[in-house]
Amino acid sequence: MGVSLLSSDGYNMRISMIACLALTWIFIHRWNQRNKKGLKTWPIVGAAIEQLINYDRMHDWIVEYLSKLGTIVVPMPFTTYTYIANPANVEHVLKTNFANYPKGETYHSYMEALLGEGIFNVDGELWRKQRKTASFEFASKNLRDFSTRVFREYSLKLSSILSHASFHNQVVDMQELFMRMTLDSICKVGFGVEIGTLAPNLPDNCFAKAFDTANIIVTLCFIDPLWKIKKFLNVGSEALLDMSIKIIDDFTYSVIYIRKTEMEEARKNDNNKEKHDILSRFIELGEDPESNLTDKSLRDVVLNFVRAGRDTTATTLSWAIYMIMTHNHVAEKLYLELKTFEEDRAKEENVTLLQFDLDDLESFIQRTVQYAGLLTYYSLGKLYYLHAGITETLRLYPAVPQDPKGILEDDVLPDGTKVKAGGMVTYVPYSMGRMKYK
Repeated sequence: MGVSLLSSDGYNMRISMIACLALTWIFIHRWNQRNKKGLKTWPIVGAAIEQLINYDRMHDWIVEYLSKLGTIVVPMPFTTYTYIANPANVEHVLKTNFANYPKGETYHSYMEALLGEGIFNVDGELWRKQRKTASFEFASKNLRDFSTRVFREYSLKLSSILSHASFHNQVVDMQELFMRMTLDSICKVGFGVEIGTLAPNLPDNCFAKAFDTANIIVTLCFIDPLWKIKKFLNVGSEALLDMSIKIIDDFTYSVIYIRKTEMEEARKNDNNKEKHDILSRFIELGEDPESNLTDKSLRDVVLNFVRAGRDTTATTLSWAIYMIMTHNHVAEKLYLELKTFEEDRAKEENVTLLQFDLDDLESFIQRTVQYAGLLTYYSLGKLYYLHAGITETLRLYPAVPQDPKGILEDDVLPDGTKVKAGGMVTYVPYSMGRMKYK
């Protein structure tokens, strides 16, 4: 019994010594940073704790540091992020020494499950080839006209939902509606299919839910030091990501198969009516043996454009509506511009504007449809005040508030900040639009 107690006392003593040493280490680590102006860190975990605490206000948290320091270095367990807002630093990363700052392996590993080898997740020759092809396709008149028709169609669907809600004095979630509208629109432009999330009853859609879930989880990888462990064990958020990606892939590959079959049948029947959606265009490009476009490549191409076009547009529209509603003088000027535009376009087209009564929902919807018919890709360029409002919205609430880049080789930024190979440099448009430079 005496030996057992002695052993127990010895064990407890060792634990106490280890705990004492650990606390001393932590104290010394924090003490050494007492005069540091920038971000303070903890042993091993770096700044992960502060990042997690401030996750819900991440952008404003970064603004607070960048407004004082211009550049901040944020050590994390497996990499180091350097956040920049100084114009000289941003130009250095995006232009002067662009080749040294690819998306990098770290970024690629975070986004691979969703974006694969698509344009927004690759570097080098693969990126240049996709960019060249995409630039050519998006500049084509056919795709531009097709996109204009699609966005007009779904804008009218949204307008009808909002008109009914207003007529019946109902509350709506504008961001959810914008998310549905942009998802439906970009899927029509990207896949050439209707997924119907903007139907009047706002139905659930398994692809939409899976896409949202996957989007959130891959983004959280940037601050979750345990994501690789969870991926290896297939637990937690990574298990949910696997299930979401399966739903996304099942939908995407089925659309690719159906579209290829339709195009093959059309050729057999000499029905060469051209389809203008992105998937169809890339399937046609893939028929060139030198293109090396597989079904996986097609999946990655389309999902990259869905991700790029959906959330960015919806969040910008949401913020724009919020800013307009909270600035009455802007709303009044915008209304006058839109009203004048309608009258001028009606004269140009020799159209008599339909009369409507705000108490008559049907007459108002008919007038809205007529108004939409006056909107074309080129006539929108006359709405200067609307353009200014959207631009100011993007300054304050940019669609991509942060954009991380990898670092290939050690470098020194123009402000003297040293960055190490293997780390990440993130330029922050959200902060840049709020800097008060002298």
